[in-house]
Amino acid sequence: MSARIARTADGWWAVTPAGLVRLELTAATTAGLLADRAALAAAVEAAQARQRDAVPAESMDLLSPVTAPARVVAQAVNYRSHAVDSGFDPDTVPPAFFRKASHSITGPAGDIIRPEGIGFLDYEVELGLVIGADLPVGTTVTEADLARYVAALVVANDVSARQVQLTKTQFYEAKSYPTFTPVGPWLTLVDAADLARLSSLRLTLRVNGETRQDAAATDMIVTPARALTLLSRFQPMAPGDLLLTGTPGGTALKAPGKLAGMLAGLLPPATRWKLFFRREAANPRYLRDGDVITATIASPDGQLDLGTQRTAVIGKTP
Repeated sequence: MSARIARTADGWWAVTPAGLVRLELTAATTAGLLADRAALAAAVEAAQARQRDAVPAESMDLLSPVTAPARVVAQAVNYRSHAVDSGFDPDTVPPAFFRKASHSITGPAGDIIRPEGIGFLDYEVELGLVIGADLPVGTTVTEADLARYVAALVVANDVSARQVQLTKTQFYEAKSYPTFTPVGPWLTLVDAADLARLSSLRLTLRVNGETRQDAAATDMIVTPARALTLLSRFQPMAPGDLLLTGTPGGTALKAPGKLAGMLAGLLPPATRWKLFFRREAANPRYLRDGDVITATIASPDGQLDLGTQRTAVIGKTP
C-alpha cells in the first residue's frame, strides 16, 4: 500500500493502521517536504516502525497537505461524461487549463464558506497531482517518467460559483474564493507502479449521502503525462504545486438541450441569462447552506486509497 502523509498545525504525520505517527521532519511546506523524497521515504519507514506511538486520526484536526502559496492549475472538461453534460463532443473538445488562487485551498474537514451574494455553488470532485520535481517550460513527460514529476495524489473539490463563471465568462474568480478548494485528507505518495494503475481509481462525490458523481479515471480524456506535457508549453511547475485533472459528469450545471440552446441564442444576453438562472434556481443539485459533501478517490481493491474528505457549506459569517 502506498505511503500516506497527513498534516496538522503541529507538523507532518504518517498514516498507519494504528493511527497517525509523527514524522521526524521539520519541513514547513509541501515543497520542503518533497525536496528530498529519499529522506521522506526513510522518515515514513521509521514512523511505521513506531506505531506504538500512534494517535487516533479522528482526534486530529487535519489541514490541507498541499500548502499555500503554490500554483494551482486545473484542467477544464477532461472527462468524457462531463464533456457530454457540458454540451461538448468528447472526441473533439480541446485540452484547456485555468488557474485557481492558492488562497482557495482549505482542509479536508473544514467549511466551504459561501461568499455574500454568491449563489449557484457547484461541486467537482477531482484527482489532484502534487508535483515533486521542477517541470520547466518545454518539458515532455512520458508515461515512463511520470513518477519523476508526480510525487503524490490527493482528493480535491473544485467548488465553483457558476453565476460568476458564466456571466463573466471566466474561471479565476468563480473558483478562487477562500475555501473553494478542499484538499486531502492526506498526500498519497506514489511511485511508477502506482501511477501505472492510476486509471483504476474511482472518483465519488456525495451530497447529504446522495451520490452525485461516480466514475472511473478511465473516463479521463487527457491523461496526466500528456496533460503535463501540454501544460509545460507555457506554464512551469515546481515541487508542491497542484494540478487538478478534471471532474466526471454529475455536477449541478448541465448544458441546455440543443433546441433550448438555439432558441436562447436568439435572445439578448441580459434576457438569456435572466431566463437561464430562473430555470437554474429550481435545480435542487446546487449546493445550499448546511449541505455536507463527502468526496472519495480509491481503487476498488483499496490498494490505492486517497481517502475521504467531508466538508459542509455555510453562509459567510459576519
